[in-house]
Amino acid sequence: MKRTRLRFESIHQIMGSDELAVILLTDEARQHALTVVCDHPMTQQLLMRLHQSSQCRRMLPEALLQMLTGRHELMIYGLHDGQYQVVLADESFERNAMIRLSDAVLLAMMSDIPLYIENQLFERQSIPFEEGAKGVAIPINTMDVPRLNIALQRAVEEENYELASQLRDEINRRSERCKVSNKQ
Repeated sequence: MKRTRLRFESIHQIMGSDELAVILLTDEARQHALTVVCDHPMTQQLLMRLHQSSQCRRMLPEALLQMLTGRHELMIYGLHDGQYQVVLADESFERNAMIRLSDAVLLAMMSDIPLYIENQLFERQSIPFEEGAKGVAIPINTMDVPRLNIALQRAVEEENYELASQLRDEINRRSERCKVSNKQ
């Protein structure tokens, strides 16, 4: 499997939301970027590490990191219902755990554990990276249904009917998938 190593680039508050932020990850050449939405508590955790707060030394993530032995890596390998699928694995892949992408970013920031993404997924989900860009796109397939509904409401209010149509289609696709999986 071909993969790309990602690096943390920045984190920014989403306009109009006190509860959400966007994490920007780039490939090592800083040519392409991946956007990840995270909640307020994770934003605070990331910002504490960025500012190298002394409070962090005795926090749970740091304690758990000290207990990890051997070499590990983080791999983003899929996307399902608006959530990236990420695994933390030891070098033999005998021991692994599924984690949220925002937790993987935090772990990679705190350590030398590399964060990778499968190349085809990165090609499909990434955007060109522009240093100093005023905004970034968030792919609708990475948003959960409540966020899609909020975005749909805003798009209708702003009379952006093309975006509203795309959001509605994504919500309907997920509803159909949910109905099919519930029947099985």
